[in-house]
Amino acid sequence: MTLFRRALVASLLVAAPLLQAQVSESSVTNQLKNLRQVPTDKRPAATLKLAQDIRTLPAGMPKLKLADGLCHLSTEGDAGPEALQAVADTLALALKESPVPKKGDQPPMPYMDLAKLVRYENVTTTLEDPLYGAAMKTLVANDAEIAKADFTLKDLHGKKFTLSELRGKIVMVNFWATWCGPCRLEMPDLDLLYTHFEPQGLVVLSISDEEPFKVNSFIAPSSYHPPVLLDPEGKVHKEFHVDGIPKTFLFNRDGKLIAVAIDQRTRRQFLEMLSKTDLHP
Repeated sequence: MTLFRRALVASLLVAAPLLQAQVSESSVTNQLKNLRQVPTDKRPAATLKLAQDIRTLPAGMPKLKLADGLCHLSTEGDAGPEALQAVADTLALALKESPVPKKGDQPPMPYMDLAKLVRYENVTTTLEDPLYGAAMKTLVANDAEIAKADFTLKDLHGKKFTLSELRGKIVMVNFWATWCGPCRLEMPDLDLLYTHFEPQGLVVLSISDEEPFKVNSFIAPSSYHPPVLLDPEGKVHKEFHVDGIPKTFLFNRDGKLIAVAIDQRTRRQFLEMLSKTDLHP
């Protein structure tokens, strides 16, 4: 080893404790609060840094809560595979260090969140925990129910739409709400995709469980073209196991469920979903 390399390694070893000391629970909390304000092109790097910072925190429930909070934010938009994998690794580490006991019939939320990342965001995990396994089985069972689901809802003009009657079309079922910021961010892309691919048979059904007046007041001034359906009692939300929005399900022309988006998607991500169909640009 050269003198220069020895000096460099020595300086890094001296600096490492100081750098780690700068990372605190409060600083990570502040970064999480401000993550949505980070410019889109800088979000992947900011997400990756947050995952790395959380990993350096002491084991315990505060660390687990921060890791799970980052998990929720990381799926809003396109964080990229490297950042998402780092988020999954950080959450898995926090769960390994501080397992959460089961309460009730469902696995605790952090296990469900990790399972969602693995099942829907193409990441992996080495976590071996019965509750993680139970969470994955829950998602598989939910998807099986969704694949068989059917509904009839009315749009803002009283026109009825029945999912099973749309066989032969490619159908995106999108759950949203007027108060949901990530929902509003993805609506222009959904609108653009709908108007572009509608001649090829794409149908986008945007479903809200809010009151008709509130939904209509939001939609009326806009130029949003996809049908907006009303589910005021939330029956279809329950049928599709919607526990957070936005959430999008893609069915092919045979009515088969072929893709699920668990959060806000970008235009590129929506196009990636649609690439699983026979639509062409």
